[in-house]
Amino acid sequence: MAQLPDITISAEEFGKVAVLMGGDSAEREISLLSGQAVLESLQKSGVDAHAVDSQHDVLQQLANGGFNRVFIALHGRGGEDGQIQGALETLGLPYTGSGVLGSALSMDKLRCKQLWQSAELPTPAWHVLERREDLVKAIETMRFPLMIKPAREGSSIGMSKVDFAEHLDEAWVVARQYDDSVIAEEYVIGAEYTVAILDSIALPVIRLETPNTFYDFEAKYNATDTQYHCPCGLSDEAENKMQKLALRAFAAVEAKGWGRVDLMCNEKGEPWLIEVNTVPGLTSHSLVPMAAKAVGVDFNELVIRLLATSIDTESVQ
Repeated sequence: MAQLPDITISAEEFGKVAVLMGGDSAEREISLLSGQAVLESLQKSGVDAHAVDSQHDVLQQLANGGFNRVFIALHGRGGEDGQIQGALETLGLPYTGSGVLGSALSMDKLRCKQLWQSAELPTPAWHVLERREDLVKAIETMRFPLMIKPAREGSSIGMSKVDFAEHLDEAWVVARQYDDSVIAEEYVIGAEYTVAILDSIALPVIRLETPNTFYDFEAKYNATDTQYHCPCGLSDEAENKMQKLALRAFAAVEAKGWGRVDLMCNEKGEPWLIEVNTVPGLTSHSLVPMAAKAVGVDFNELVIRLLATSIDTESVQ
């Protein structure tokens, strides 16, 4: 694995930092947990950091707060889809992570998959479910089991695994509660992996294991029996191949700074791209801190490194 660059920025050089958290998305509570963890870590490192809940008058708070930069700890819509990134650019405030385009493409699972397909990157077959007639087409043309998911939600919200055709309508109705854009994706039977990316470097791969039907919201944030394997159990060659694929997938959607790419490996050991997260969680159950720890980067150093990605954005805003 490539070496992470040294951090040469002092706490004072970051200036006054807004830690943007909360918001109105379905992931509000997780965002508050991530934001609070980031806030406490930055303050512990001597950074002049302040909490800003984007649920109320966020642009006014940022414009009038005398901030020099923003740490985005918002998950889901409004935080990962390019909206807040565009607003921050209008305000002239540097921010962490991906820009408007990278955020928007990564958040929209349908556009992300279309882009990967055009770049000849492996992603499972899918079908768009706009109306009930599309469910019939999916049944006729796709192989079960299927994952039914809202195109623009995170944390597995609104997702269902469907093993039989008679359960497809129910799963579609659940997903439509969160988004009018719903996709059916062929489920890859095999192990689930994730690759954290920091400073254009892929961190050690983590293999996820849960007794649940799939790695759902409960398994991600509440369960005590979810297992995280790092080392992941792959050969060095297979892990390196997966890391390179994740970096290509990340770059293809213009994601930058930091993030996470989720993959599934089929029974033949072939990796398939599932999605990109441009603002992954930073809670006690979160995966990026686990991967960073595997290369000797503790949580406080990780948060400083993430904040440093806002320095990089200054040259393009």
